[in-house]
Amino acid sequence: MNENRRSLLKTISKIWSGYSFVFIFAAIFIAYIIVNSSLTWVGVTNILRHSAVIGIIALGMGLVVITGQIDLSVGSMLAFVGGFTVMAFNVTDSILLACLTAIACGGLCGLINGVLVGKARMPAFIVTLATMLIFRSLTRFICHEISPDISGGSNSLFKLISGNSMFRPFYSFGNSKLLTLPTTGLFLIVLTAIVVYVTTSTKFGKQLYAVGSNERAARLTGINVDGCRIAVFVITGVLTGVSAFLWISMNASVDPATTGGSYEMYAIAAVVLGGISMAGGRGKCVGILFGIMSYTIIDKIIVALKMNTLLNDTVKGAILIVAIIVQTMSPVVKEHLSARRARRLEAR
Repeated sequence: MNENRRSLLKTISKIWSGYSFVFIFAAIFIAYIIVNSSLTWVGVTNILRHSAVIGIIALGMGLVVITGQIDLSVGSMLAFVGGFTVMAFNVTDSILLACLTAIACGGLCGLINGVLVGKARMPAFIVTLATMLIFRSLTRFICHEISPDISGGSNSLFKLISGNSMFRPFYSFGNSKLLTLPTTGLFLIVLTAIVVYVTTSTKFGKQLYAVGSNERAARLTGINVDGCRIAVFVITGVLTGVSAFLWISMNASVDPATTGGSYEMYAIAAVVLGGISMAGGRGKCVGILFGIMSYTIIDKIIVALKMNTLLNDTVKGAILIVAIIVQTMSPVVKEHLSARRARRLEAR
């Protein structure tokens, strides 16, 4: 009987450690259903829509964290890339060129971070803290100095020019649906699937986990550690570019002062809630999708309960602390149970 009980506990512990993000999401979603009795299918699909921008950024953040690094610049990068994307659209009246501008600009920003971290061997925290300040400052400076005919707004806002022939298709795209699902949310799902495939089924993905687990061992096995680090920052930049493009298609404007504010923290929180270890080398990228949707639902629960919105980040911060405690304690508890089992076997 005791052996069956231990086997059951071991199975439960294994499932929890591997898929805790699913149970956390389910608990938060059930709580949302309870507090919002008038929840409709549109309300459910809006969770995806409101998760898309930060969720796509979080996918890149997850790859960075898996390698044992961090990127604090993504929020400011979103505003910076978004500003250039708006200007590209206003000048060319082309959705395609705006998209290419967003991806190229984001990739270049990521490359700057990657080279400084990967080649110059500078601490990622310091590098991305510096570029966070640089990107935000440059965005505000450019918006203030550029002609309103290009920025599309005043000296404090980048805005799509509504007189352009492609304005309506661009804005409609960001707010459209496919089979009742928001298009932006479908982007999040597709990109999550791609990232999951890369990290689980490709050589590159396995190298990222190896670098995060043990950098020295990874170098000894011939893995290009510097190249992997540069690559994840570039990928994060590209994904931030995609998010900037989607943000503009949804909102038609970028505020240099507020757009992307605290998004780096929310992305990190989604990664942690998704079960990826901040120490690097462990975790499933599919958990990021559940992590960011959990955070989005928390926002909606706060609104449904008519709580003071100023407490929003307090609630999110508390949940993040709990998630980290669970993540930290799970291996300790598992090791303790294994040690107890070993002692019992020796006693026999």
